Amino acid sequence: MAVDDAKRAHTDRMIAESVRNRQAREQGYREQALKIYPWICGRCAREFVRENLNQLTVHHRDHNHDNNPKDGSNWELLCLYCHDNEHSRELDHDAALAAGVTGTGKAAANRASAQPFANLRDLLKKS
Repeated sequence: MAVDDAKRAHTDRMIAESVRNRQAREQGYREQALKIYPWICGRCAREFVRENLNQLTVHHRDHNHDNNPKDGSNWELLCLYCHDNEHSRELDHDAALAAGVTGTGKAAANRASAQPFANLRDLLKKS
């Protein structure tokens, strides 16, 4: 029983240290990104002020949270909603690949192919 408690305490310490290290790393690149970039979401262009700045996140373009160049070239500021959307799109893409749905082949042939605005330019020229 004492061995289990010691293992559990060790695991708890390791997890707490890992969380502290991640938070410190995030705080460092977040502060840098907020100094480099304007406080505007890179997707929806929502503007932020000090009171709601906690809703603006730093997104890693290559999805590698350890890739933090000082020039900020791997970062973009996104609001919470756009950041969630970006990661959801990545998950959807991975799921599609796992299901065998790619941009070509039989699965692509079964997709909707309607082009409702295909002749719009011609119609506008006639007006």
